[in-house]
Parts: sequence; C-alpha cells; structure tokens
Amino acid sequence: MTDWLTAQEWTALMLSLRVAFWATVVSLPFGILAAHALARWSFPGKQVFNMIVHLPLILPPVVTGYLLLVTFGRRGYVGEWLYEVTGFTFAFRWTGAALAAAVMAFPLMVRAIRLSIEAVDTRLEAAAGTLGASPPWVFATVTLPLALPGVLAGAILAFAKAMGEFGATITFVANIPGETQTVPTAIYEALQVPGGEGPAFRLVVIAVIVAMGALLASEWVSRVVAARVQGR
Repeated sequence: MTDWLTAQEWTALMLSLRVAFWATVVSLPFGILAAHALARWSFPGKQVFNMIVHLPLILPPVVTGYLLLVTFGRRGYVGEWLYEVTGFTFAFRWTGAALAAAVMAFPLMVRAIRLSIEAVDTRLEAAAGTLGASPPWVFATVTLPLALPGVLAGAILAFAKAMGEFGATITFVANIPGETQTVPTAIYEALQVPGGEGPAFRLVVIAVIVAMGALLASEWVSRVVAARVQGR
C-alpha cells in the first residue's frame, strides 16, 4: 500500500480513517440516546427533534458545512466562546473535519439503531421493570444487548459515510494537506490539476474498497438482526 500511494495520498488516507473513527466513536453514545428517545419516548416536540436529527440527510452538504462554520468557527456563535475559554477551535483542524463527518453521518446511525430498538419486544422490557429494574437498568441490560447488532450496523454505516464526506468538510475546514485533507478532498484536488487522473484513480479505488467493505459488513449485521428478531 505504501509503495502504491504517495506520501501525501497515504497521509490523506490515514487522516480519513482517523476522522471517520473519532466521528463514529464520539457520536455513537449520542446516536444511541437519540434513537432510544425516538423509538421509546413520548415528549413534546418529538417530531421537531426527529426532523432536526435527519436534517443533514436533506440539506445540501455545503449548507451543513456553512452552518457548522457560523456556529463552531473561530468567530462562530459557539466557536468564539469555546476558543476564548479553552483555546480550542474546530476551524481548519482535523477535529473540525471529524465534527462535520459526525454531523453528516449521524442520521444514518440513528436510523439503523432506532429500527433495531423498535424491533425489541417491549414485553421483555416490561417484565424487567416489574422485577424492580429501573428504566436505565432495563435499557442497559435488556434493550441495548438485544439491539446491539443494529448499533453495530449503525456505527459501520456512519463510519463509511464519514470516510466519504466531502461537501460539509471542505466548506467548514477547507482542504489543508496533512491537517484537513481527507480522501474525498484529495481526489477533488487531484482532479483540478493536469495529470491528476492517476492519483485520483488510486484514491477512488481505496474509497470504493472501504465503502464496499462497510456495506457488506452492514448487510451481514442486518441479517443477524433479522435472525434474532425472528428467533432463529
């Protein structure tokens, strides 16, 4: 692999994996909580919350990136306060790329986990409750283990989406080699110069392999979920 890719292409690949990994890991607890709320809770504004969660699927990625910029940029509503208090900023850093990837991948993660939680028999949860278990303990010991294949499927889909994120990333954190340049932005940069088809093709092959692997893994996990629900 190192002989096939140049140093800059290898750096872009490693950064993409890093961004996708942290985007998935950090957003997973929030994804589980959001999915459980949508699947099991009744509260005012639930439909609005559902719309907000899925909004990145509908909005153009550039719009999402712009909203992240005006919110978490150095002069953003939250970003300016965050920088003044902690000295930390998302703007033009790989952490900003991870944030953009997490936001774009979040709806796919939540949807997969929500479907898995909804497939869990509520009578099992009720039985645990009648035995004295608190709602958080019921969720941790009954709901979550039974929904675990869906959680894994959601995490895999989110990872694949984060690996391929382009529009929101380049709008929010630009395309800085070694800092924010992921595989998609590296492909874009290669296609902007004469003779860049070769590097672009190599990176496209890598992107296709990762995407296909993620889809195959997600399909396998989905079959496990179906088998579990049907009691096979």
